[in-house]
Formats: sequence, C-alpha cells, structure tokens
Amino acid sequence: MTPRIEILQEKRLVGIHQKMSLADNITSQLWASFMPRRHEILHTLSSDLISLQIYSTSYFTHFSPLNHFEKWACMEVNPSTPIPQGMESLLLPGGLYAVFHYQGLSSDPQIFQYIFGSWLPSSGYELDHRPHFEVLGEKYKNNDHHSEEEIWIPLISKM
Repeated sequence: MTPRIEILQEKRLVGIHQKMSLADNITSQLWASFMPRRHEILHTLSSDLISLQIYSTSYFTHFSPLNHFEKWACMEVNPSTPIPQGMESLLLPGGLYAVFHYQGLSSDPQIFQYIFGSWLPSSGYELDHRPHFEVLGEKYKNNDHHSEEEIWIPLISKM
C-alpha cells in the first residue's frame, strides 16, 4: 500500500476530546458523546468526521499500550465558527502528511503495524510531532469490513 504525500494547510476543528490509552481505549464512548451533538457545530466545511490523536513526543520512542494520548472526535469548520457549549476548538497545524486510503475495520491494528513497522522505516521520511488523524467520509461505515477512510500520518523528510 503506497500513500500519497500531501501538504496539509492549517485547519480549525471543533469537537470533544478525551485522554485514553490503547489498553483503556474509550474511543467508542467519545464518539457516542459526539455524534448526537455534531449538528450543533455551525459552518462546517464538509460532512466528514475527523478522528484525531495527539501523542506526546516520547509516545512512539517508548511505546507501551499504557501510554496516554488525547483523542478528538471533531469536524473542520470555518475559522469564525462559534464553539458550542461543552465543545472545544483545535488548530491543526499544516505540514507534510502521508495519506493512506484504508478499507476494513477501524479496529484492525494491521494497517498501523504496516505503516509504522514497514512503510515508515523504508520511506525516506520520519514521524513528525503533529497530530495524527483519520478522515471518516461518506464511505466510512463503523464496524464494517467495507468501510473506507483516510489515515493521515505527519511526516518530515530524513534528507
């Protein structure tokens, strides 16, 4: 699987977030809280949902399923959009990303094992310290083998 390499422009996102770990993964509860309220977000730039992760600088160098990270359920909005009560805004910095088109269950870790274990080490890039995210568009179907999404991995060139 070969990703496309893309330069992302800065984006403003609005949604909710929660600290979690892979060992104590509460992603389903986060999305269960967000989905009934997503229509409160005004001036969205698309109907795509964004699942975003913010990792500490040492998260991958000292990886453990117990390491905590911040997970967001959010949508891209116009910069002047008011923030609904109980939600927050996040400025996603622009930069270089590898974008993987993925079809399958979002709970299957094999795609990430491939990205970090095979593709990244031989790519000429290294991981950048910016948020990682998935774009859940029209073809995304939760818990369905035919579901499609884009996985965005932040990069910097090794050269």
